[in-house]
Amino acid sequence: MISPFLVLAIGTCLTNSLVPEKEKDPKYWRAQAQQTLQNALRLQKLNTNVAKNIIMFLGDGMGVSTVTAARILKGQLHNSPGEESRLEMDKFPFVALSKTYNTNAQVPDSAGTATAYLCGVKANEGTVGVSAATQRTQCNTTQGNEVTSILHWAKEAGKSVGIVTTTRVNHATPSAAYAHSADRDWYSDNEMPSEALSQGCKDIAYQLVHNIKDIEVIMGGGRKYMFPKNRTDVEYEMDEKARGTRLDGLNLIDIWKSFKPRHKHSHYIWNRTELLTLDPYTVDYLLGLFEPGDMQYELNRNNVTDPSLSEMVEMAIKILSKNPEGFFLLVEGGRIDHGHHEGKAKQALHEVVEMDRAIGQAGDMTSQEDTLTVVTADHSHVFTFGGYTPRGNSIFGLAPMVSDTDKKPFTAILYGNGPGYKVVGAHNNYQAQSAVPLRHETHGGEDVAVFAKGPMAHLLHGVHEQNYIPHVMAYAACIGANRDHCASASLAGSPSPGPLLLLLALLPLGILF
Repeated sequence: MISPFLVLAIGTCLTNSLVPEKEKDPKYWRAQAQQTLQNALRLQKLNTNVAKNIIMFLGDGMGVSTVTAARILKGQLHNSPGEESRLEMDKFPFVALSKTYNTNAQVPDSAGTATAYLCGVKANEGTVGVSAATQRTQCNTTQGNEVTSILHWAKEAGKSVGIVTTTRVNHATPSAAYAHSADRDWYSDNEMPSEALSQGCKDIAYQLVHNIKDIEVIMGGGRKYMFPKNRTDVEYEMDEKARGTRLDGLNLIDIWKSFKPRHKHSHYIWNRTELLTLDPYTVDYLLGLFEPGDMQYELNRNNVTDPSLSEMVEMAIKILSKNPEGFFLLVEGGRIDHGHHEGKAKQALHEVVEMDRAIGQAGDMTSQEDTLTVVTADHSHVFTFGGYTPRGNSIFGLAPMVSDTDKKPFTAILYGNGPGYKVVGAHNNYQAQSAVPLRHETHGGEDVAVFAKGPMAHLLHGVHEQNYIPHVMAYAACIGANRDHCASASLAGSPSPGPLLLLLALLPLGILF
């Protein structure tokens, strides 16, 4: 049964969709197009500087339809029709498409895709930080098939590195930056089969602390995986599900602290108040775990205990920027994906708007002259919106007509499958209508967008395999295996890897001599 709130929306959507007066004048559109043209012409002068810093924003499940819907929501939150609004990522000068399939999956998951855009190789569904020679759940196929990430390459080059996420810090996306696991679900040893434990495989939380011991910034959720089984949580003392999970009895927080040099200042925090009172200029290492599992949705966030994504990003950049060699920062808006899986479009889209706020925050704190920023998604969802809605229609509202088959109204936002096959209520957790009844909505298999700005951003320019992305970032920053051009640039006194390609091409021909 459709709620009275939604029925009311159908009567008001048309009156709310007024054409802005300025848009009735052709001069408005011509001037806008000419300004866009001038901006495009300026892009002919490419930024070929070496990227001192790299920031990668990953919107988990943020397909193109999600980007468009979030743009409209952002505008409507500022009392405009919405369609003409611009997300921060919309302002990036270069856009590409990324092919997201896993080596064994047409429609991918977040683990295999994370391995692609962080480690530079495509992998099987459900595996992180390993090549496609590793089979999911098969521990004995892991050894020898590990692949390293751009976070590892940046650390080897002397840069500071950080991970910020709204999911667990040992979830699929962040774990590909530091772990090598045959199964993304091995959060702690409690989730691992006895066979995998006996064969010597380590859980992802353990690897977070042990594999790369000097990650400067780690922030997100996932507290319970760091503590011994049944250890009471500091925040949710009465919640059994929030208790520690580790069977090995380890306190990984204490181990994390023990690995840090005594003359360095390391901080473990668990709430927003502690985060905001930190002096970033006296912090060398920061581990912030703000929830036992994933962090709360932005709409549900407790302003006392849980920081926003943009607040975490601000602190991370302040800490990482102290390194004169620069930094690599991975930022995940991870709960976009969760909102979609649950059919909760309102939650998902507000997560995108908050991530866009964090993108703007990062842009204000860095320069395009020396910072390459890439915004992309790991995969899409079977999420869409349509129904011939008029201009300014609430993105969460009804289509302006009823079905010509069953004469019932329907929402503009629809899912191809998922839990919204039963229409119940209208609220933050409202489950948008879906065609195929499933407990959890599924990923989509289409290409996703890649937005880029800064040094060498133009190398992200067409339709690419997803594993191409970290190779571009590494090339731009002169880290990883592909840096011959950088060594030559240094000898030639050039600050940029770009002109070097011409130099290298001409040398064998003797043209320069």
